[in-house]
Amino acid sequence: MLWRKFNGDPIQLPIKQAVEDTIKRETIAGNHLKVCIGTDSQVKGKETEFATVIVFLRQGRGGFMFIHNEKTLVKYSIKERMLVEVAKSIEIAYELCDLFTLYDVDMEVHADINTNPQFKSNEALREAMGYILGMGFAFKAKPEAFASSSCANKVVN
Repeated sequence: MLWRKFNGDPIQLPIKQAVEDTIKRETIAGNHLKVCIGTDSQVKGKETEFATVIVFLRQGRGGFMFIHNEKTLVKYSIKERMLVEVAKSIEIAYELCDLFTLYDVDMEVHADINTNPQFKSNEALREAMGYILGMGFAFKAKPEAFASSSCANKVVN
């Protein structure tokens, strides 16, 4: 899985090592971190592109993110696509959660799913919320899910 920084620089280390190094560096610098993980997707013709982000928030001092993009030719219904987004976020959250526990970093999984029933993505809300909470992670949906609806949305091509 290839990850990069927002400026485009590739992350050469395995993502778990890069995240641990980041937590250590930020802690030494005196920053208290919170991490939000989210995924967004966009359909263009036959391709669906997913962008997953790990957003590091420095309490009172801004933030930064790591980004992973991938494309597929699989055709999804809107509900399936929302649940695949959630699955991608959970996959990386699960891979990293022991680091967050070890270093006492709060973590949330953000779903790009609207809480308003008038929106099509709302069909997936119950399942997504159950999936995320069932894994023991904190959950946010739109409009509070900025990692997926704003950050990932900006980097999905």
